[in-house]
Amino acid sequence: MFSGKFSGPVWSLFRIMVGFLFACHGAATVLGLFGGHRGSGEAVALGSWPNWWAGLIQLACGVLVLLGLVTRPAAVLCSGSMAYAYFITHQPNSLLPINNGGVSAALYAWSFLAIAALGAGPWSIDARLRPRHTAAGRATPELSVRTRPQPDGT
Repeated sequence: MFSGKFSGPVWSLFRIMVGFLFACHGAATVLGLFGGHRGSGEAVALGSWPNWWAGLIQLACGVLVLLGLVTRPAAVLCSGSMAYAYFITHQPNSLLPINNGGVSAALYAWSFLAIAALGAGPWSIDARLRPRHTAAGRATPELSVRTRPQPDGT
């Protein structure tokens, strides 16, 4: 049977991959990489609404989610941008994502909503920056490099 000990690392890998793929969409839109915006080979015009701004959110917030840094706010922004894309671009054509070409937007919106709700997971900068609590109830920094008591008793 599957053990729960893998749930944290698997969740972190899910977050990393979703953030990476989203950042690639942003890089294509804003920077013209990976074939450019919608395969045109070019970036969209600087500041054009809504494509350039959506691409900027995809690139910046995708990288933040990938790294696991301020993950929850970045994921909320990503989810909202994909919900906007779905309801403005895809949903007027048909109700269901399979019929209106909005499957990717819907999957991204729900994936980022899950990341926002559940957090970044153990393999993230957020987890490294969060203070841990000891049995005595005191907060200790998670990035502590000392693992053994020192001769002076600390």
